[in-house]
Parts: sequence; C-alpha cells; structure tokens
Amino acid sequence: MKIASVAALCFSLLAILCSSGELKSFRELQWKSPRVRTASKEKDEILRQRFTAKGISYPPRAILLRAFKKEALLELWATDANEKPYVLIHEYGICTSSGILGPKRRFGDEQVPEGFYDLDWFNPQSNFYLSLHISYPNASDRILGSHQNPGGDIFLHGDCASIGCIPITDDGIKEVYWLAVLVHDRGQQHLPIQIFPARLTNESLKALASSHPNQPALLAFWGNLKHGYDQFEKSHLAPRIRIRGDGTYELIDEIASRDKR
Repeated sequence: MKIASVAALCFSLLAILCSSGELKSFRELQWKSPRVRTASKEKDEILRQRFTAKGISYPPRAILLRAFKKEALLELWATDANEKPYVLIHEYGICTSSGILGPKRRFGDEQVPEGFYDLDWFNPQSNFYLSLHISYPNASDRILGSHQNPGGDIFLHGDCASIGCIPITDDGIKEVYWLAVLVHDRGQQHLPIQIFPARLTNESLKALASSHPNQPALLAFWGNLKHGYDQFEKSHLAPRIRIRGDGTYELIDEIASRDKR
C-alpha cells in the first residue's frame, strides 16, 4: 500500500511537470526504460495494423478495458474522438487468476477486484515485466470492504502469476502498456478498466445466482455492476459513474434522466 501510494504520488507529480513544460513529454520519460522501448519496437506496427483494420486512428484518442474473470478475457476498446462510441480492438487472455468470483474486500484475501477503476500509474520496472496499477481500493471498496485494511497493490501486468492481479503475459502487456503510454501522452488522464465476475448478460446473472445461493449481498453487488455493463453494451460509450454513500455505483446519465421526468 505504501509503495503504491508513493509511486502514485510521483506519477502525479511527473504528469503535472510534463504538462507545465518543465520536463519532457510523458512518452519521452517512459522511453527511457529499455522495456518500454522493446515494447514499442515489437508492438507498435502490430497495434497500428489492428487499429487500421478497425477504422480507428492510431494512436486513438482514448482506450477502455473490460476484464471478465469467469471467461478469463481482457477486452481492449478504443475511440478516436470524444463522445464517439468505442470499438472493440482486441481480446487478451487472462492467463491465470487467484481467489474466486466476487469482489476484493480485505488484505490477503487474494481476490481480484470487481468494479469500475482506472489504470492510474505506470510501472516500467515491474517484477512482472511491465505493469499498470489498478485504482483499487476505490470509494466503493473503502465503504464495502475492510475499514482496517482493504488491501491494494493490484496491477494489470505481464508474466503469468497472480495474487489478486490480472496477468496477460509479457507479450500482452507490451501491447497494452505501450498503447496506454501513447494515449496518456495524447491527454487521456483516466484510463478506465471495468472488472466483472463474468459477462453480465441476463442469462449469466441467472447462472451466477444459481451457483451462489444464499448470498443476497453478493448477487445485489453483481446486479449493481450490471447497470454499468448494460449501458456500455447498449451505447459503447464509457459510463459516467459516481458512488453513493452506501458504496453502490450509480450511473450519472440515469440520474440526469430521472431529474428530467
């Protein structure tokens, strides 16, 4: 937790200094890492071809990631303009996982979080080749999880090992990390990652209810996540979300619709 907090603070300070012109661009700073240069050399043209095939400019204006624990998949979505729907670019296999379906609630439970997060800082010197920090615990986790120690240091990273993290192999993280560097350099400050227990279709939620009997709080949590899942499935626009005092997620667009009635 302390390491993540210090690193996040350093990352924020670097971003401020870069934007003020006192330091080189974020991309140039990342380029100092041999692993980032390797990722660019190996993956830039592959990424460019993927985006060209999808009719999206490269690098795009913004990216969004969705992880599905049951299916062991990470989706990469991108858009080349603000307020324009995201397009599915690629899927990466999540090569291993720890814990069971359900959110992370405390330090040491080995759970992969579930909810709506950001990739909020970059680690080019990770023990797992390259890694992107997931902003767990968010405000919802702090309310619903352990008030003493909800845990932390959750990453999307390379290799194929996990204690609460999302590993997509060195090959996969090279692509996602380099792309994240490019879009952050273009100005996307918040890189959203949505983590679900499974694809939350109506049928899938029924199956989860059948496999998790007598767990009403867990099913209510998954039902709450489904609102954000459904909105993105319908519009392919990033859901705007706020967190209520009880820890549940609320879609800002739904609030605005109710206010107009």
